[in-house]
Amino acid sequence: MTDHVTIARRYIDLWNERAQNRRRDLLSEFWTADASYVDPLMKGDGPDGIDALISGVQQRFPDFKFSLIGEPNGYGEHLRFSWGLGPDGIDSPIKGTDFAVLKDGRIRSITGFLDQVPAGA
Repeated sequence: MTDHVTIARRYIDLWNERAQNRRRDLLSEFWTADASYVDPLMKGDGPDGIDALISGVQQRFPDFKFSLIGEPNGYGEHLRFSWGLGPDGIDSPIKGTDFAVLKDGRIRSITGFLDQVPAGA
């Protein structure tokens, strides 16, 4: 049985991880080798492409962290969850919802939607 909550938490852990070698370990453990990520602003394929996206977001927002909003939910090989991105201790100024397709309990693809993005972000 797939633990959707754990997968969503590990996904957030990945986006918050600053050490590239640890990000690579998380990608290897919780994502398939042919995984893909797409949202309205960026796209990445495979561990190299996804890691590059994460690194770019961390460089653009060095003092921000991702957090889950609400409870992730899923059915079978599908998972959806909402997240916030912002400084610790305040309501996240950037929010989104991601949809994952899983394969054997690992992320195969993410399609992200940006629900709230302030001007200039």
